[in-house]
Amino acid sequence: MAEEKKKRFKKLRYKYRLVLMNDENFEQRLSFRLSRLNVFTFLVAISLFWIGIALYAIAFTSLREYIPGYTDTSIKPEIYRLNQSLDSLESVLYQNNLYINNIKLILSGGDMQEEGAVKSTTTTNYDDIKNHKSKADSLLRVELENQDKYNIYYHETKDIYDVTFLKNTHVLFTPVNGIITNRFNMSKSHLGIDIVAKRNDAIKAIDDGVVLLSEWTVNTGHIIAIQHANNMISVYKHNSSLLKKEGEYVNAGDLIAIIGNSGELSSGPHLHFELWINGAAVDPLKYISF
Repeated sequence: MAEEKKKRFKKLRYKYRLVLMNDENFEQRLSFRLSRLNVFTFLVAISLFWIGIALYAIAFTSLREYIPGYTDTSIKPEIYRLNQSLDSLESVLYQNNLYINNIKLILSGGDMQEEGAVKSTTTTNYDDIKNHKSKADSLLRVELENQDKYNIYYHETKDIYDVTFLKNTHVLFTPVNGIITNRFNMSKSHLGIDIVAKRNDAIKAIDDGVVLLSEWTVNTGHIIAIQHANNMISVYKHNSSLLKKEGEYVNAGDLIAIIGNSGELSSGPHLHFELWINGAAVDPLKYISF
């Protein structure tokens, strides 16, 4: 058996000559000295080369899309984009539903639902949640709640009640007690008033309504806006923290924020207060006594 294997191996290494000749005059053109082993090695190398080219084309080009079993390379990015669009649509739908529900609450007048009436469709178990309040936090809340609790805009002097004030159906709360450092000026695009008050002073809602906006922006910091009846919106900017969320119902005088110095357009602790009626900014000093 060993001798037969040696003979077969020797046959693979036998030299052969491949000659290319002119068929008309038998002139020799090319001559190659080959063996079966050389030919076999050459064919294997060529085959591996073309197999590598094919695998590279399949792995790194779009040709693999034409092979059964491979998916389109653009499917994953498209799925990711569609998921983002779906999340955005869900968020927009939720905000629209919340806005419509808030408008219904405002238009209902005296039948407006109290805070917490707008509930989510999902049920959550809150039995295991424990709220631990520190002693300092409790004292601060009591102090803020008792501070100017009954500070209602009311004057017995008859000339105080001008035509502008009589447009309101009732009196309005003062959002915070302090010093007005910058007044309403439409020509300079200052659509509200700036009020400087004590540190950690509470900001109160001027009237009943529903929180329309409660978020943080780069320019105005922590901002909260409340939609009231009679197409009136009050806006409170540059707060250090917000105490109410979007969609919550608030009563006149409820604590909604803490005065602060947040946002790039703020140069010190103060409240920038704006009052909008029928879609236009108005001077708050004509409606509220500071």
